[in-house]
Amino acid sequence: MDQQLIDRIYECAFGPECWPGVLDELSRIADARGGYLLTVNGGSQNWIASEGMRMAMEQTIKGDWLRRGQRLRRVSAARRCGFLTEYDVYTDAELADDPFYRDFLWPAGFGWAVGNVIPLSTGDTLVFALERMKERGPVEASVVQQLDPLHPHIARSALMSARLQLERARAASETLELIGLPAMVFNERGKVLAANRLMEALTDHVRWQAHDRVSLTDPIADALLQQTIKALDLENVTPVRSLALRDAHAAAAMVAHVIPIRRTARDLFVRCAGMLVMTPVAPLQAPPVELVQSLFDLSPAEARVARRLVTGQTVDEIASIDGVSSNTVRTQVRGVLEKTGCRRQTDVVALLGGVAMPRG
Repeated sequence: MDQQLIDRIYECAFGPECWPGVLDELSRIADARGGYLLTVNGGSQNWIASEGMRMAMEQTIKGDWLRRGQRLRRVSAARRCGFLTEYDVYTDAELADDPFYRDFLWPAGFGWAVGNVIPLSTGDTLVFALERMKERGPVEASVVQQLDPLHPHIARSALMSARLQLERARAASETLELIGLPAMVFNERGKVLAANRLMEALTDHVRWQAHDRVSLTDPIADALLQQTIKALDLENVTPVRSLALRDAHAAAAMVAHVIPIRRTARDLFVRCAGMLVMTPVAPLQAPPVELVQSLFDLSPAEARVARRLVTGQTVDEIASIDGVSSNTVRTQVRGVLEKTGCRRQTDVVALLGGVAMPRG
């Protein structure tokens, strides 16, 4: 057994960016074109692949071929703690009838693989596969014998990575608790991965739902939150990321800030998509125009109008100062209301009064 390869497999637990290189090494053992790791949970599929498989995996996910074919179901049903090939779960006739092989892999030149499906404690399913070109022929039993001793190491590395990501999410939320901020970390499906005690105590504003999901008691803010979560992974979309939460008297009592987690902060095994941080409404003070604009994606004119509302200026006063008509200012106010999720100017005033972080 190659101890250096085993060490590199465990290195991946702490640095997922190491997986493509390890997959290349494993592919050489199997004389495969490349390999990939895929995590599946409901409608979500996250993956990482060696260079030789990257384009093929992009096409696989885009065409949803893994779900259209039988391979995942057959391999999962086999429940083997080791690697499997096609002939462990298919006959020749069944292979020819499987859309994944017939309509995708074979036309692309692929056709033989060795891999397995590994359940993770996070509720995700990890799919590991090394794909060989069809003309090379089926993966031999001798290759499976070489790879089988590595199976528990790959499974442990993946499990460790998942647990580390969950621990990072918990630590991030607890760090914010130290400075008095309720916070939670959620994945791209809105499932809460970690929440500090301050967030758990906000029962007047947050409802805990089944399957580790939450909603806000304010229906307008909750609708905006759910839209924001869905839009976090969309390209060229800038969703509302600061929301006013109203109390029973229709006044803004809290401000919820949705903070996306991007790029290298993400992980293959636990997809931390964003953080929700709550700040209480503080005594009224007008925040800087730049802060108002960036928080709510306002235009410069809308941000100036919003700030002046906080200082107590009326629409007519703002129009006089800016040298524009009152109708122009009212149009800008409507833009502010729409982008902040507020219904009235008084809600905007309360919301922006709570933007500043509370001081100890």
